[in-house]
Amino acid sequence: MDTLETRELRYFVAVAEELHFGRAAERLGMAQPPLSRAIQQLERRLGVCLLERNRRGVGLTGAGEVLLQESRAALDAAAAAVRRTRRAGGADSPGGPRGRLVLAVKAAASHALLRKLLDAYAAEPDSAEIEVLPCGIREQEELLRDGRADVALMHTPWNSLAGFDSEALVAEGQVAVLPAGHPLAARETLSLADVRDVPGLPLARWPTRGTYAPGPGPEIHNQTQLAQLIALGRTVAVAPDSARSWLWAEHAAVPLADAPPVVTHIAWPAHSRSLALAGLVNTAARLWPGQNAER
Repeated sequence: MDTLETRELRYFVAVAEELHFGRAAERLGMAQPPLSRAIQQLERRLGVCLLERNRRGVGLTGAGEVLLQESRAALDAAAAAVRRTRRAGGADSPGGPRGRLVLAVKAAASHALLRKLLDAYAAEPDSAEIEVLPCGIREQEELLRDGRADVALMHTPWNSLAGFDSEALVAEGQVAVLPAGHPLAARETLSLADVRDVPGLPLARWPTRGTYAPGPGPEIHNQTQLAQLIALGRTVAVAPDSARSWLWAEHAAVPLADAPPVVTHIAWPAHSRSLALAGLVNTAARLWPGQNAER
């Protein structure tokens, strides 16, 4: 047995996440007995025990934990395939878009870079329609993986490029974004050590895969919230130099002399064979040949 049905994976994920057959059956909209039989049949086919069943309830075995992780990835990939296929098929339907691409960008990313890319690509023969999908902090990776986006502008060292193909475009320095009236705002440069432990002004905390590292600083959910908290003197943030474009009068940006450069990449799923996507990537590589970006 070397194949699994998506139905079986959905059943198993529901049970593995709920650790209760009754709740899993309710979540799936089915009766409990056929769900139990389906899981037992899956274990027989695989030849391993996936769930530990006892009086205290249901738990995952080591094999079950592996299958849960793999099942989530497989179901995400299947959902992504459906989204991308339907989007590509729109070009064949009456009134459908011609080769539409969804480009995920961080909401506060450089407007000048994005505008330059969109204008240059639109001028290309047979260019596709580009739908710009602004997203929250570090969400580009998720949007690419689940098929809601075809391509993304990513920023290292903050975004992970693992599993994607990418081209480095531009590199820029980093700045500390402070309340305009703070004493550090008058400095010509700062170090990372200068802003890590400022009394009464803790560093803002950014999410990584939906979780926040421990610390005294506020948990940041979006750019507007960050701007407000900095203006109120409640936090300080480290950001790319291009963040100056969204600063308020109540903000100050001071260069960080020892911060690593932020490199903007154009990234896409490694298995993509889209000609429209290839055209967009080629346009980006031509505009920014990478001589200023660290590879």
